Amino acid sequence: MVDPLSTAGMMTLSLLLLAAVATDAFVSPSHHYGRQQLTKYVVSNQRRLDPFHIIDNAHSSQILYMAENDNEEIDETGADAGTSNDSTIEEEESPSEVISSYKSKISTRRTGTEARPGSSAQTPIDVTMKFGGSSLANAERIDHVANLIKDRTNPPPNEDGSPSGENPVRPRAVICSAMGKTTNSLLAAGEMALEGRVDIEALRTLHLGTCRKFDVPERTRNDVEKLLDECEDMLNGVRLIQELSPKSLDQLVSYGERCSVRIMAARLNQIGVPAQAFDAWDVGVLTDDTYGDAKLLPGTIASIKERFDGRVDPNVVAVVTGFIGHNTKGKITTLGRGGSDLTATAIGAALKVDEVQVWKDVDGILTADPRLVKNALPVSHVSYEEASELAYFGAQVLHPIAMQPALHANIPVRVKNSYNPSAPGSLIDNVGNPSRMVTAITCKRNITLMDITSLQMLGAYGFLGAVFADFEKNKVSVDVLASSEVSISVTLDKKQKENDIEKLRDDLSNFAEVELHRDRAILTLITDVSRSSDVLATVFATFSMHGIQVEMMSQGASKVNISFIIRDDQIDDAILKLHACLFEGKCDVAIIEDGHIV
Repeated sequence: MVDPLSTAGMMTLSLLLLAAVATDAFVSPSHHYGRQQLTKYVVSNQRRLDPFHIIDNAHSSQILYMAENDNEEIDETGADAGTSNDSTIEEEESPSEVISSYKSKISTRRTGTEARPGSSAQTPIDVTMKFGGSSLANAERIDHVANLIKDRTNPPPNEDGSPSGENPVRPRAVICSAMGKTTNSLLAAGEMALEGRVDIEALRTLHLGTCRKFDVPERTRNDVEKLLDECEDMLNGVRLIQELSPKSLDQLVSYGERCSVRIMAARLNQIGVPAQAFDAWDVGVLTDDTYGDAKLLPGTIASIKERFDGRVDPNVVAVVTGFIGHNTKGKITTLGRGGSDLTATAIGAALKVDEVQVWKDVDGILTADPRLVKNALPVSHVSYEEASELAYFGAQVLHPIAMQPALHANIPVRVKNSYNPSAPGSLIDNVGNPSRMVTAITCKRNITLMDITSLQMLGAYGFLGAVFADFEKNKVSVDVLASSEVSISVTLDKKQKENDIEKLRDDLSNFAEVELHRDRAILTLITDVSRSSDVLATVFATFSMHGIQVEMMSQGASKVNISFIIRDDQIDDAILKLHACLFEGKCDVAIIEDGHIV
């Protein structure tokens, strides 16, 4: 009898799972077995595994899938169960029931991760981990991230040999973006194809060169080559028909992530971390039909849970594509830039993990954009609401709606730096740090300010309704709004099409005077608005000291942000002066806190 906890037992389980999912019949030298028949054969005959020896490696990626119910049964010789001479067997379990029973006897602890000397002996926590393109820029970065994942499962001791204080993790899923600037390269290749030239040699060099560097299995290299060939064929189609629709663009940009997850999974397996690559739709990521900016369908969380529960071994890392999914027609869609954060939190919510980890190229959430503010500081703790506002108003750390699945499931999100894994990063949860007056400064540039004034003056009933009916008609969205009885000021995002704005202006002119002010910027403070008097006193004193004019102000209904509209050419100076005053202790005006000058 095979001990289920032994190496042979684990191998037998893997073989059972493999047999349960193989979509084609396998042929041994003496037998021909269908999918469920072969499963039954092995369950009934654990000592006879020879027929499996000839299974092609191309099917081994299916090892994580579990069997479906099937009433087909065979006896040891491969004959139908109905003709069996063994009359003592009245009823036998289906293959999936047998496998489920067998799995229950085996420890779910990840094998091969016994605590090393001096390492942390804490119980691992379940996590999803997301890595962006800059973290996966080339072969060296992929190797670094793969080893980072391995080290997180069993944190190494400190330099002095003392146990690491870091909690070990069990990655249920690793969500990967495309390597480096691959998405931009694919978009550029699409534009070139419209001009009559197809060239993806740089992409081939990056991905196939990485495969060669790691000496990945032939199956993985063939999968990557096949995807690149398919991408090139698609671009040749674009060149011939001279058309690149949003639907086609979504398929085009999907090739980057689909290549990267296969390479990452192969590298993880090479260094001893069991892993398998998945396209997001294979683990239940479903979207609507809005190509280029799709939204997750309401049933996506349940769909992901069902797929993982039924198909993915919890002790194997599922390496999943980031910002792509399938709509109800089975066509590829994208969640937009940064959508891989959303995929990470959605999978985390579905699996009820202990923590979602988003790995970037900065030490967590910072007090300002480090490209502008060299002294930007890490923020150790923020609330879901603060993180969402930061994202919406221009911070590049998280997707604007990525917090929603985590918020609804009450799962903390930790933002960490893949270039500096020892940095503690930023924790996002439902508490935040209420003692802090200002959390961070962010901005949106290149926006348009629209002032709308009623022609009927005071008491114009239905003015606001008429205004927003025209906004809806022209599909123009608003970022920031301030209103009075007879006038409204709104900001329009730079994504809005100029033709749509002009049509909106013409419609509004029927009952209002409309002025457009271009080249404006939104400066947003993430702050506790219950302390807005103190915050505004410091802000306006700083602006006044440096000649920065505020054209509009809005205190958000979310109660965690205050926004100011200023000229685009003043935004850098405004951020630098406020950051120096609020975070660096270099204020040239008095700071008011709790009603007192500090």
